[in-house]
Amino acid sequence: MKKLIAFLTIAGMLTIGITNVIFAQEGVNDDTTATTEEVTEVVEDVLFEETLEPEAEEVKGFHQVLKEKFIEGSPGFMGIVLLTLVLGLALSIERIIYLNLSTTNTQKLLNKVETTLENGGIDAAKEVCKNTKGPVAGIFYQGLDRYNEGVEIVEKSIVSYGGVLMGRLEKGLSWIALFIALAPMLGFMGTVIGMIGAFDNIEAVGDISPTIVAGGIKVALLTTVFGLIVAIILQIFYNYCISKIDSLVNDMEDSSISFIDILVKHESKKSN
Repeated sequence: MKKLIAFLTIAGMLTIGITNVIFAQEGVNDDTTATTEEVTEVVEDVLFEETLEPEAEEVKGFHQVLKEKFIEGSPGFMGIVLLTLVLGLALSIERIIYLNLSTTNTQKLLNKVETTLENGGIDAAKEVCKNTKGPVAGIFYQGLDRYNEGVEIVEKSIVSYGGVLMGRLEKGLSWIALFIALAPMLGFMGTVIGMIGAFDNIEAVGDISPTIVAGGIKVALLTTVFGLIVAIILQIFYNYCISKIDSLVNDMEDSSISFIDILVKHESKKSN
């Protein structure tokens, strides 16, 4: 309103200036011309400020837009999708921490076990494995514990215990996979229910209004978008866990072969 009044005032001043140009004397005409030029500059300044005003508006951050879209969606389904994200992230973070703690420098452990086995014997090597974290150390300890029963029994024991350790490494991954599949399914369900609600509104109004249709479809599709976002995030964590488990399993298999060679070498030296 203030800008409108100012604009009308400036327009009135311009009108008065033009009238003075027509009816004033020559000396007064120069002054009026100067006044008109000043008023023109004021008008240009006002128009320039109005042009810059939209650019000065505060740009919303990503978290603000995300929060607004979350509120616009169906609270029931959006809350369930958010719950799947929280639970999936909790399981993923737990698995990542467990897998990182299970990582061991296998070559360093092999060298240490071999040196201890030659200098201190089986009991000293078992103590080294007992004080080292990770599945590889557990396999070595299991093999050393069956050393007196022969190399063949040691190999069978390592294979059996390795299967148990693989089960421990993969623990909880099935739940993460469930949440990955569940999040978009819940989003699609929310979309379908939202579309049904939009058509119910159309039926109640008795006319296809673009506002009603567009608003209902937008709210319905928001659940699908958030469901897909949750699935993408959890899929990244899931693939990281799978790759980490594959790396640990490969280390277990390679180190087990080297460990058997060390035991055979120690047995041959002991026999000689």
